[in-house]
Amino acid sequence: MGNSKAIPMEPSTEYVSLYIRVAIYFSYVLITIWGIFAEWKLKLMKYNPISGRYDDGKPPAGYARLWEEFDYFYIRQMYRSISDCWNRPICSMPGAHVNVMHRTTTNSNYTYEVTGESTRCLNLGSYNYLGFAQNEGPINDSVVSILERYGSIGTSSPANEAGTLDLHKELEAKVARFIHKEDALVFGMGYLTNSTSIPAMMGKGDLVISDTFNHASLVVGCKQTGATVKPFKHNDMEDLERVLKEAMSTQTKDGASMGCAYKRIMILVEGVYSMEGNVSNLPGIVALKKKYKAYLYVDEAHSIGAMGNTGRGVIEYWGINPDDVDIMMGTFTKSFGSVGGYIAGSRDFISYLRRTSFSPTYCESIPAACTQQILAAFDAMCSPAGIAKIKHLHDLSNYFRESMRARGFVIFGAKDSPVVPMMIYLPSLFAEFSRECLKKGIATVVVAYPATPMDKGRARFCISASHTLEDIQYALEVIDEIGDKLDLKFNRFSDWYAADGPMARTPPPPTTPTPTPPPPAHPLLQSPLTRPTPLN
Repeated sequence: MGNSKAIPMEPSTEYVSLYIRVAIYFSYVLITIWGIFAEWKLKLMKYNPISGRYDDGKPPAGYARLWEEFDYFYIRQMYRSISDCWNRPICSMPGAHVNVMHRTTTNSNYTYEVTGESTRCLNLGSYNYLGFAQNEGPINDSVVSILERYGSIGTSSPANEAGTLDLHKELEAKVARFIHKEDALVFGMGYLTNSTSIPAMMGKGDLVISDTFNHASLVVGCKQTGATVKPFKHNDMEDLERVLKEAMSTQTKDGASMGCAYKRIMILVEGVYSMEGNVSNLPGIVALKKKYKAYLYVDEAHSIGAMGNTGRGVIEYWGINPDDVDIMMGTFTKSFGSVGGYIAGSRDFISYLRRTSFSPTYCESIPAACTQQILAAFDAMCSPAGIAKIKHLHDLSNYFRESMRARGFVIFGAKDSPVVPMMIYLPSLFAEFSRECLKKGIATVVVAYPATPMDKGRARFCISASHTLEDIQYALEVIDEIGDKLDLKFNRFSDWYAADGPMARTPPPPTTPTPTPPPPAHPLLQSPLTRPTPLN
């Protein structure tokens, strides 16, 4: 399955001067000082633009505080002034282009009102990697037919009660065969897939080793296990092995070795990291997992459908044997244009998870129409046109990434990854970049602290197979112009981009793919399953 040879990773290398780093922290100091002054002024005036009175965020007597004091200060005095760059409402399908609604405020961004007008924008902010978030075509027609057949939108029941449909069983079987696992369990929400299942897998006396850049759903799931949780530096195999060694060589107070102090050890990583755009070093992780006899849990939320020649995620991208990954998790909210998630593993493990995870017992299962959207997307993805669509996504992503680097921007991300972060660093430029893009008809996302480290603020572009080469070239022209205007090209003095450097010229645009006829449809769906060792 997949490539027999591992694909080299592209490191997230950045060239940032000391001057820029000093400017970053100096900017935050100035913003904080100004915020303290503004807070003092509001308190002195005892005035709030909404309520008409000063609100310090303290709860009434007898009530718990909803915010930490600094969080409340950060939101009101630092985030609020640029909050127009987030939560922008749309009034169209989130496809290759999207209609962004205009808003206005009369109270310094405390509240907004829509004006009724909108701007048609190139959508570089949605996780619609394969372009299946659409409201016309055969996939949409099949979804409409399911609505007519089942007569309701939701299941109104958890899976373990009356919420399991024949479509759910079909989807679980298809997921399991698609990624070469014995069985799978589907969930009504991607976030809950992690946060309600990890506590059922690990408990007191176990050890969970988590990448420091893991998603919040993984972090929440770890916190609820009762197990010991130890982080390791992002994608750092030396640090991961250090944590594993420490776990395997616990000593008593007198220095005597007592071996491993944990009943089980599980390593948690993501396939593609949504803020970094890079890929987990799965070959190195698998080698350490085998060496220290740990379990491996891989979250493929951003990689299933988008990575690998046939969309089977980082397992296929690296050419890893599926048997070497004990638990595979993924979501249907990105590449499939639907809702929900899945966990796949051995039949015994999935049977155990059905009974012990909170979600199948307490949370509503995936609606029938959304389930049909996923099933139809699977069929489309496995067709010759679907294989070409995946290749088109990879070509556009690589062209956009390398073209941005050639223009002097600091760009993170690995080959084929549809997530392309561009470093902005300075907090004063986040909002300006977002606003300038909107003026030019580009909808994108800017991300800053606390979602990223304080000195790693960025814009994050998401490429879709529904984009055309002309769309990407237009985006490059606009971002290049804005980058010059706001002085965002932090790599322009690097030797890497010198006249004789390897990135001196913009790469040629990808050609329109002409796929050769593939083997019979759904080759992996028809192949026998390998039986991995159950997770006891």
